[in-house]
Amino acid sequence: MKKRILCTAIASLMALSMTACGQEKAAETAAPSAEETAAEAEESKAEETKAEETAAEPESPSAEGEGGTFIVGFDQDFPPMGFVGDDGEFTGFDLALAEETAKRLGLTFTPQPIAWDSKDMELESGNIDCIWNGFTMTGREDNYTWTEPYMANTQVFVVAKDSGISSQADLAGKVVEVQIDSSAEAALKEASDLTASFGQLLTTADYNTAFMDLEQGAVDAIAMDVIVAGYQIKQRNADFVILDESLSEEEYGVGFKKGNEELRDKVQGALEEMAADGTLKRISEEWFGEDITTIGK
Repeated sequence: MKKRILCTAIASLMALSMTACGQEKAAETAAPSAEETAAEAEESKAEETKAEETAAEPESPSAEGEGGTFIVGFDQDFPPMGFVGDDGEFTGFDLALAEETAKRLGLTFTPQPIAWDSKDMELESGNIDCIWNGFTMTGREDNYTWTEPYMANTQVFVVAKDSGISSQADLAGKVVEVQIDSSAEAALKEASDLTASFGQLLTTADYNTAFMDLEQGAVDAIAMDVIVAGYQIKQRNADFVILDESLSEEEYGVGFKKGNEELRDKVQGALEEMAADGTLKRISEEWFGEDITTIGK
């Protein structure tokens, strides 16, 4: 009897041992190790991050043909080249050219307002594809990849009609204002004898502010692009005049990140097509009453 009980006990212990071993093997099969879990988590996280980055990357103009976006950087306070219209939409001569160019290239046109003194950072970071906004090539020839110039321009001084200022010599002792990091500011830096005669040289973020300062008598003159000056005076119906003596002569072009010849060539080709079929002339006449473009001339 005792022997039978002992045998039964031994059999039970063996069965329990086999069950435990089976459970351990099943657990080993079902549950991966901590190292495997961590590796799988890292791989999954990497795949999610890659997917998010891919989704977040804006489409840029493709070398293969149509598709993508054409993101144009511009100063939204620089009429008539680029500004906010009465309807709250971005508009302007340069934006009209850029939009027509995007259409011909099969790209989605995206106007992107930028702070003018941050334009290089915006271009280098890829936030914009080009700078197209009365952008002066003169003095910047080696800093960007450029289209051919599409418009000629000069830097001039704007003063109140009754100011008694009729020449640059009359600016001696006067307060002159200019947009920061603009072509006019660069031209003034080259005219050190002239600027040394000023009573004060101020900088401002945009020319709308400069014109308000001139209207209020806070400044005596503004140094700026003649094309923009003429448009501002006309739109404001103000008693301002442009001095006959110019500060410098220059040309406008479309600026791309240094080395981006591929996109530059596409845009240049579209501009030449627009010159040939009369589109450049038509858009210029809509904004200025005459054709002041230079491509194909």
